[in-house]
Amino acid sequence: MYKVLIADDEPMIRKGLEKLIGQSGQPLGSLRLADNGLEALRQIREERPDFLFTDIRMPKMDGLELCRQVAELDPDIQIVVVSGYNDFEYAQKCLSYGVKEYLLKPISKKAVEAALSKLVHLHAVQKSQAFVSVKRLEQWVGTAEAAVWSLQTAALREVLEEVKQELRSCRLKLSHLLDVLEEFSGLLYQKLNTRDVFAFTERLQLHDVASEEEAWSRFEDSLEQLLEGLKIKRKGKLKDPVEEAKQYIEEHLAEDVSLEEVAERIGLNASYFSQLFKQSTQETFVQYRTRRRIERAKKLLAQPHYRITDISGEVGYADHPHFTKTFKKYTGCLPSEYRNKLGIE
Repeated sequence: MYKVLIADDEPMIRKGLEKLIGQSGQPLGSLRLADNGLEALRQIREERPDFLFTDIRMPKMDGLELCRQVAELDPDIQIVVVSGYNDFEYAQKCLSYGVKEYLLKPISKKAVEAALSKLVHLHAVQKSQAFVSVKRLEQWVGTAEAAVWSLQTAALREVLEEVKQELRSCRLKLSHLLDVLEEFSGLLYQKLNTRDVFAFTERLQLHDVASEEEAWSRFEDSLEQLLEGLKIKRKGKLKDPVEEAKQYIEEHLAEDVSLEEVAERIGLNASYFSQLFKQSTQETFVQYRTRRRIERAKKLLAQPHYRITDISGEVGYADHPHFTKTFKKYTGCLPSEYRNKLGIE
């Protein structure tokens, strides 16, 4: 049931529009009238309409200012501007405020019905889009990108099944579903390309799809082909993400590398990577990195030409006292004491 508000200072126009809209056949929940822009704005604040029909020239607040304020207040309200022939250029200025249609006086029944039909369609699209928020789409894309980059087919299929179930529950029209799937694909390729390792140029095209099943089939196939293509780019060598992480940590022990940085490097969500790393190594990321730093320090301490203060920097500790404290915690002795045990003065 749609709520409509008509704003016009001419009683005959108001009543005429009220009658034509009432006879349009559209399901109406309410149909209210206002004789100026200020009164219309007051009514909008009291009860939000779905559609607003407004004249251009009105006292107290004209139609242009009303459109501007409505756009700021609630841009989802669909606006139709009613204008005389001489106001045509003036009415066009309203387009920048999201006006969807304009009616030229004298108003015909056919024009009103066509305008309402357009508003109803836009309202339906708006409602369906509300079910697929940008944030939700980005979450799906992020998970899918991590699965593709780490060549985890099962994880990719899992997120695709989640996407399918949630979008099907929205009962989207085919045209909108195609838009969402193409947007998903575009964001995924964009995210993969930001890694600046391989060039991903293919894009999912669904303009010739005739059914929902065909859309899902092509969408899923395209993503699995993307993963398989990445395997080929890597010459078929499937890298274990934890081993890849270990190698990266080893190469950057002298730097303050974070879990998030390593996770991003190997293409995994930080939370998922943290759990996977702990399961595989039985250590947290920080525990593993610290242990490897101490083991590297012990090797360097066994070489007499290295000064202890230099070694702390070589294994990622800019603060020398912190290094000695950590070393003692892990080995039971200070770096100097460890050296003495090796017979190095």
